[in-house]
Amino acid sequence: MKQVEAPTHCPSCNYELETVNSVLYCRNVACPAQGAKLIENFAKVLKITGLGHATISKLNIATIEDLYALSAENIVKAIGSALGNKLVANIEKSKGATLNEVLPALGIPLIGKSASEKICANISHISELTDDLANSILGAKAAASLLYWLEINDYESLPFSWEAAKKLKGGDTVCITGKLKSFKTKAQAFEALIAKGFTPVETVTKATKYLVNESGVESAKTEKARANGTIIVDSIEELLNVYSKVG
Repeated sequence: MKQVEAPTHCPSCNYELETVNSVLYCRNVACPAQGAKLIENFAKVLKITGLGHATISKLNIATIEDLYALSAENIVKAIGSALGNKLVANIEKSKGATLNEVLPALGIPLIGKSASEKICANISHISELTDDLANSILGAKAAASLLYWLEINDYESLPFSWEAAKKLKGGDTVCITGKLKSFKTKAQAFEALIAKGFTPVETVTKATKYLVNESGVESAKTEKARANGTIIVDSIEELLNVYSKVG
């Protein structure tokens, strides 16, 4: 079998590629192959309708920063008043997006909706995200990807508050330890908990109200929860059907 050698330069802009966690990245912010796709994905996630490939080309933008630097006058001039005014309104509306919505829209490798929700369940503002916390919430590779993006990008120049959405009323925090019996994956369990108004977290703190331990194994999280006075339950279904009604 013929070996395939990894490229050293971007085939689109010839910028030298960088390897992070065994994945090749082109860090050229002006790379035409990734700029339009990044903006398209951003617009799709934040529901900025009217910002497809053709419009991006007409507006001559290559980054998300470029998008928010556009004036209403320039937008209308490029695509016409009818479409332009609608796009201006959608862009303005997107500025109110929470951290939960912005993070999965940025195209950061390994940081999708699920990872974003986990982060936002543990912090109220992006400035609170430390290296240790990111690693405990996401794992090494996803944390490294997010932290690297925050390091190399001037994200504070974008018109967002970078604040996580406020927790639902009665949104008690829930941590899970060990293997689950009631759900195939922890992600599915988190979705069910969120739907009932709970806030899933990855680590046990004094603020954690419930710890789910369906395996019965005395883990470090279980010991910490017991020491903190956290309520320990052996079934997520019990938590969803009983505690959510009386909490």
